[in-house]
Amino acid sequence: MEIPFFPTLFSTVRSLVVRQPFFPTLEDWLVNHPKILGFSWNNGQTPASSQRFLALTVLCYISFTFILSQVSRPSLARPVLKSISALHNLFLVTLSFIMALGCLVSIFSQVPNFRTLVCFPKRTSPSGPLFFWGYIFYLSKIIEFMDTLLIILGNSMKRLSFLHVYHHSMVVIMSYVCVNSAQSSFSMVLVTNCTVHVVMYAYYLMCALGVRPKWKKMVTDFQLVQFWSSFLIMAMLAFYHFTGSGCSGILSWCFNAVFIVSLLFLFSDFHAKNYSPKVKNA
Repeated sequence: MEIPFFPTLFSTVRSLVVRQPFFPTLEDWLVNHPKILGFSWNNGQTPASSQRFLALTVLCYISFTFILSQVSRPSLARPVLKSISALHNLFLVTLSFIMALGCLVSIFSQVPNFRTLVCFPKRTSPSGPLFFWGYIFYLSKIIEFMDTLLIILGNSMKRLSFLHVYHHSMVVIMSYVCVNSAQSSFSMVLVTNCTVHVVMYAYYLMCALGVRPKWKKMVTDFQLVQFWSSFLIMAMLAFYHFTGSGCSGILSWCFNAVFIVSLLFLFSDFHAKNYSPKVKNA
């Protein structure tokens, strides 16, 4: 069985993009580079790929966040903090854009049809361009721990919420699980997440530079759209899995489904508390 509309849309967009004169150049840089094309995830051998590393990294993040939030801390001069924050956000804007573009070009270059994009064949090995960008995505989520340190150093403790710490710690686990299990459809989630993060870190970059954009609410709106789109992607994965011969990484799909449900609930609650008409009129 086939899902209507989306396969035709994917085929049309793919054929349109690959015919563009710039596509071969992007493909050479972001897909066919030997380090990207020859990438292979080997648990315990690829840097940062062991379960021990993952567990220690997340535990250290949670522990240091709790400790630093409770003790007296040396204060950084505001100009220094803003400079560090600006560089950090500029780096993540750039990295998020490159990851989204790299994964998108890899999809159009390597994936023949929509079904394969959503449902990798069983026993797919985590290797090649799609999983290279998944690996970089996983590492970027560790780099994003710096968000929390900047909040603490800036004494912006209202921003250090349960949602913030839960999201930052769990998304590292989710990213690891996706690559380690060769989870189907993760590349689609990667592209949407990185696109949203380009907007989000651009907002924080402008704030660090002394500009306060008026589209803060749009960042949260985009995140909610991302979570709903993730639900749609996971529903299509489940459809292909149960109506076909199965998809790669279905157990990790179950884990990520629960995680995304929790994020949708928490972000919806945050949105209601901060942007509802009652809050605006208060």
